[in-house]
Amino acid sequence: MSVAKIIEISSESPVSFEKAISKGIERASKTVHNIKSAWVKSQSVVVHEGKIAEYRVDLKITFVLD
Repeated sequence: MSVAKIIEISSESPVSFEKAISKGIERASKTVHNIKSAWVKSQSVVVHEGKIAEYRVDLKITFVLD
């Protein structure tokens, strides 16, 4: 039997939501092991002078405890 834990992180990218998601998971995997899944809780953008400056995501990451 395994036990999983869920954490919430935020990440951003000037390129796209997909890059923000990838960046967040990549960074979390440096300190959190056994990541099994992630889902996007919310998405938002920062607008500067009428253009999108940053794509932001809030992720919930599930990992199995050792």
